[in-house]
Amino acid sequence: ESGYAIQSAAGLVGQELAREAAGVVVELIKSKKMAGRAMLLAGPPGTGKTALALAIAQELGSKVPFCPMVGSEVYSTEIKKTEVLMENFRRAIGLRIKETKEVYEGEVTELTPVETENPMGGYGKTVSHVVIGLKTAKGTKQLKLDPSIYESLQKEKVEVGDVIYIEANSGAVKRQGRSDSYATEFDLEAEEYVPLPKGDVHKKKEVIQDVTLHDLDIANARPQGGQDIMSMMGQLMKPKKTEITDKLRKEINKVVNKYIDQGIAELVPGVLFIDEVHMLDIECFTYLHRALESTIAPIVIFATNRGKCTIRGTEDIVAPHGIPLDLLDRVMIIRTLPYSQEEMVQILKIRSQTEGIQIDDSSLAQLGQVGVKTTLRYSVQLLTPSNILAKINGKDAITSEEIDEINKLFYDAKSSAKILAEQEDKFMK
Repeated sequence: ESGYAIQSAAGLVGQELAREAAGVVVELIKSKKMAGRAMLLAGPPGTGKTALALAIAQELGSKVPFCPMVGSEVYSTEIKKTEVLMENFRRAIGLRIKETKEVYEGEVTELTPVETENPMGGYGKTVSHVVIGLKTAKGTKQLKLDPSIYESLQKEKVEVGDVIYIEANSGAVKRQGRSDSYATEFDLEAEEYVPLPKGDVHKKKEVIQDVTLHDLDIANARPQGGQDIMSMMGQLMKPKKTEITDKLRKEINKVVNKYIDQGIAELVPGVLFIDEVHMLDIECFTYLHRALESTIAPIVIFATNRGKCTIRGTEDIVAPHGIPLDLLDRVMIIRTLPYSQEEMVQILKIRSQTEGIQIDDSSLAQLGQVGVKTTLRYSVQLLTPSNILAKINGKDAITSEEIDEINKLFYDAKSSAKILAEQEDKFMK
């Protein structure tokens, strides 16, 4: 509200500063002032870093590409580490292509295939052409179509009374539904009824397609089709992950830039979310540097729960969050802070409502205390077992007895480590 985060809204509790910062980032992304920048969500485990990143994605809407990945995904045996990173980078960049297509649209009034004798001899007859009548609110038109279009009409199961559109240049047929003048025919009907199209039968229609750059890479990396036996074999065999060369990407970028200059397409820089970023090694970080500086780059959000630790791939370089200092210099850092007891109680309350668990306030407060001593995740995990125990004991809601009992049955990480330390000699080294 007016730039300030509400304490508890849309399932997110607390973390006001982090949420306000994320709100600013969303505004920056929407106004296209953020491309090529990076953000880091840093905080202890269980403080809602991933939730914040997903919330940003939700805010941006489905039109902006969002590509989540985990740092350890980079280590694949089939392709290079940098290749995985680049692939995800390209997945996070969208391209919105506007195309003007000529289409014939309307309700089918007649559909008569005209047959001739088979030129090959024999008994059967072949379809020489199809006469189709299309009707819109303005008028009607009769079209004479190629027999190949008749096949696609049959595939779409088009009959008289359906609303269809046929693309003029490709001959593709799309059935949109049944015309709503037939809606009173049956009492129950599995059909979707659409209104009669307005305007002329033959019209120009603007079609908007959303693709990512990665889709373009894939489409061009593996050429489909061809009649020779090799391409047939290639389609049958499971494709191994193929590397997409830098050269191919540069060519695609050229074409994309040409489209953008002509105004056919526009770039939609999306969001690449890398969780557990400390799992990347020094090679990946130097590569990220280069990738962030390229002209077509998405917004990158890192998340990590490490403090000072050694950078992977180096012997002794210790850096905050396990990220080299020169990259840290580029990122805007958002801190998430541990939750207070009141916030924990609120989160537990939301969680129990979501799972449909009855629990009284005193038990919630007790679980909150458990959460402060241990971790929030541990106390959330106690909810379901306590509920099952309460049902076994014949109660409607969870009381403090169940929580005590479950807390004794299951150990959290800290108490388990304490037992390990006390009985070190009994365990295998």
